Amino acid sequence: MIRRPAASFGASGLRLRYGDTLALDDVSLTVAAGQVTAVVGGDGAGKTSLLRCLAGAVRPDAGDVRNPGSLRLGYLPASSGVYPDLTVAENLAFRASAYRMPGDTATGRADELMKRAGLSAARDRLAGQLSGGMRQKLGVIAALLHSPELLILDEPSTGVDPVSRADLWSLIASAAAGGAAVILATTYLDDAQRANVVLVLEAGRQLAAGSPAEIVAAMPGSVVGTAVPPPGEAGLHAWRRGASWRVWYPPGASYPGERIAPDLQDAVTVVALARDDQDRESDMHGQPTGPSGQSGPSGQSGPSGQSGPSGQSGPSQQSWPDGLGRPSEHGARTLAQSVGVSCVFGAVTAVREVSIQVRPGEIVGLLGANGAGKTTLIRMLLGLIPPTTGQILLLGERPSRATRRRIGYVPQGLGLYDDLTVAENLEFAAAVFGAGTTRQRAPGRPRRHTPGQPDQAAVLSGDPAIPVGQLPLGVQRRAAFAEALAHQPELLILDEPTSGVDPLGRARLWQTIAEAVQAGAGALVSTHYMEEAGECDRLIIMADGQVVAAGTASEIVGAAQVTVVDAANWAVAFSELERAGLPVALAGQTLRVPGVSTDDVERVLAAVPADGKAEVDRVYQAPATLEERFFDLTLAAGRSRAIA
Repeated sequence: MIRRPAASFGASGLRLRYGDTLALDDVSLTVAAGQVTAVVGGDGAGKTSLLRCLAGAVRPDAGDVRNPGSLRLGYLPASSGVYPDLTVAENLAFRASAYRMPGDTATGRADELMKRAGLSAARDRLAGQLSGGMRQKLGVIAALLHSPELLILDEPSTGVDPVSRADLWSLIASAAAGGAAVILATTYLDDAQRANVVLVLEAGRQLAAGSPAEIVAAMPGSVVGTAVPPPGEAGLHAWRRGASWRVWYPPGASYPGERIAPDLQDAVTVVALARDDQDRESDMHGQPTGPSGQSGPSGQSGPSGQSGPSGQSGPSQQSWPDGLGRPSEHGARTLAQSVGVSCVFGAVTAVREVSIQVRPGEIVGLLGANGAGKTTLIRMLLGLIPPTTGQILLLGERPSRATRRRIGYVPQGLGLYDDLTVAENLEFAAAVFGAGTTRQRAPGRPRRHTPGQPDQAAVLSGDPAIPVGQLPLGVQRRAAFAEALAHQPELLILDEPTSGVDPLGRARLWQTIAEAVQAGAGALVSTHYMEEAGECDRLIIMADGQVVAAGTASEIVGAAQVTVVDAANWAVAFSELERAGLPVALAGQTLRVPGVSTDDVERVLAAVPADGKAEVDRVYQAPATLEERFFDLTLAAGRSRAIA
């Protein structure tokens, strides 16, 4: 049943079943007014089912839901919930009429939100012609239009570039600062770090709940850092993190070396490993191991079903200022190279004078906002479109069908056939690439069988007759990796390869990439997920069609600082800083203001009336994050282009 209290919203003891699948198993949470609650988990974790129950779109089989009623809540579905054949303004006008808003009030509110979301110039464009980030922003402001008491957002930032994500979070934090109870679903732990409260779901079950700090403090056992994964059973508790490894030791177990201070990503990975142990223990005793009676949630085991290679992870790469890496230990042979390439489409220059290199034994991360030129550059490297000027070399030659047969490519859409099974997809790919046949190999490149190549038995776990389109996203991504690696490619080109995957599954997929690279391949990886930048040996950041920074994450961040505000009443401080036009961002209970001095921030906060009660504890400088540095670089590139 639906209750409508005035104080707080949420759910108690929710159970929901779709046929034979138990989507939610005794899930409870409270969504407090004036706070942001994040529900974290991979595809199939139960996030959408929980949010749909809260919104009243689905009636649970058991449990209570507390919401303010349909006219007092705002809901953003995972599809963005906008009509593609209506303009931005028409979408908002339709939403206003659905919520019975007076005409003048609706127009003023729509204009205000469009301005804040940066959509004023696009008000007459069809929603179907907007970029993914712009569509998500339109969906969020449509949900905010009637100033709801409860704002429900289903994965608002998935697949959205960091610049658009910052705009989205500004809208989300403003809603919470205004007193709304906000709950959002996400697969990104850096999104979860911004929230006041986090609920971790997996296969419909609640793994952890509390503030990010509380979840870390409650993590069982110990985490130890190591250069290589341990052998034997301990390897089942190891996961790759950057250029090193983390190993979890359960409570009471002895562990070698020094403990490290875990963060939220470590803690969420550990609770997933602990639940995996419980499932294996139950399975050994013949008991059902998950809500659907399967042997554990999808994405738990690694693609290869092994703990990792016996050697160290790839070597750290130094970089040149223009993004060209120094030769790796595998030699100076270049796998992919662009030399001063530009690409022009009519009056639009999508890529301008870009030079990059990818060599064996290195993972190169390609970062950039939507429209930065990343996809165009990748398509030129693949030989799918020619450069207007400059030179492209793929495996030492001009791109061709012959060179493309020697690469492994995972597009953002995965490139799988939905109506074929995993086995049929792999069989088709093997035929296309001639896997198992004799082909030309690079000098000094031996035929290999590496543990990093996904084991087909692991990918095919479950019913092998199920078409790919009906499988969980984590299994689909493992299948796409298996397909890309089956012919032992010399170069991997991966476009958002882990989007939508839970943290442990994401670590396992990065383990697969690292193992292929350790064996001599190279990898170019495009990602919007800033935490994944730590998995790369070096990064290339593009903005406005050109390279604006290159090097390791620490080299790119350098000495950049951000102003941090600790305030007992963060909402008042946030509202005042936002009103002053400063780029303030919410991070839990603290505020971060990049590109602004402490003096300027203190000046704004000092003007808050005494009855405003911002209650600022301190204002200080702290090292900037990679995402904040990325944002600054992107904005600077836009300003430079506007001046030119």
